[in-house]
Amino acid sequence: MKGLIFNIQRFSVHDGDGIRTIVFFKGCPLKCPWCSNPESQSGKIETVKINTKCIHCKDCSFNVDECPSGAIKQFGKYMTVDEVVDEITKDSVFYSTSGGGVTLSGGEVLMQADFAIELLKKLKSLGIHTAIETSGYEPLEKIVELSKYLDLWLYDLKIMDPEKSKQILGADVSIIKNNLKTLCSMRKHVIPRVPLIPGYTMDEDNIKEIISFVKQLGLSEIHLLPFHQYGSNKYEYLGKKYLLKDIPLSQNAEIEKIKEMMTENGLDAKLGGM
Repeated sequence: MKGLIFNIQRFSVHDGDGIRTIVFFKGCPLKCPWCSNPESQSGKIETVKINTKCIHCKDCSFNVDECPSGAIKQFGKYMTVDEVVDEITKDSVFYSTSGGGVTLSGGEVLMQADFAIELLKKLKSLGIHTAIETSGYEPLEKIVELSKYLDLWLYDLKIMDPEKSKQILGADVSIIKNNLKTLCSMRKHVIPRVPLIPGYTMDEDNIKEIISFVKQLGLSEIHLLPFHQYGSNKYEYLGKKYLLKDIPLSQNAEIEKIKEMMTENGLDAKLGGM
């Protein structure tokens, strides 16, 4: 069995406690306009040319290994569980000394649930702390099976209005909500995360709905992820249009107002997560 992975990021201090390795799975069912990893969206290997690096060879082979300037880049590589684990275990000492571990991210991990389950089984057998960053937008049975091998769920809540969620994200938000309810009923360690995107997730009604829903679930901690433009340059060489290039970053006052709303409602709101 192989999984399609587009990056393995070492020495991360986000997306879970301690020093972590983040394994990025390729493929995502959502179409978030603010996605900072557009190379994660397709479930296929993509090969692109970065024009700013191109030295215009006379005979371009469009081959990653043969390109002298590094202008040809491949997003995605099929890897076995053992190949991924070999990369992960290079940093085992850092997990044990910092209380860290491995976080599966994407894209959407749940689209490759069978591979993720086998990978998580191996990691748990090695005593490694496991976490996932997910939209929760896949069938419930995948959620339930994965939960057996996960210590922490970092679960995105984005747009709560059903019509807006379907129109903007291409997602039925009721599936996302029901899957989260199930995880909470199973007493799994879940932390909701809210990307703060101007014009999309930050309006007062949406924030109020998120607060109400999280409180109903009996959760107390929530992470706020301010909008950034870090992945915007990737859209051009992937041949995709980036819709948010002219949207300014959120003002600190706006972010603090949302944080205060959550704090006043008894939630432990943290900027940027862990």
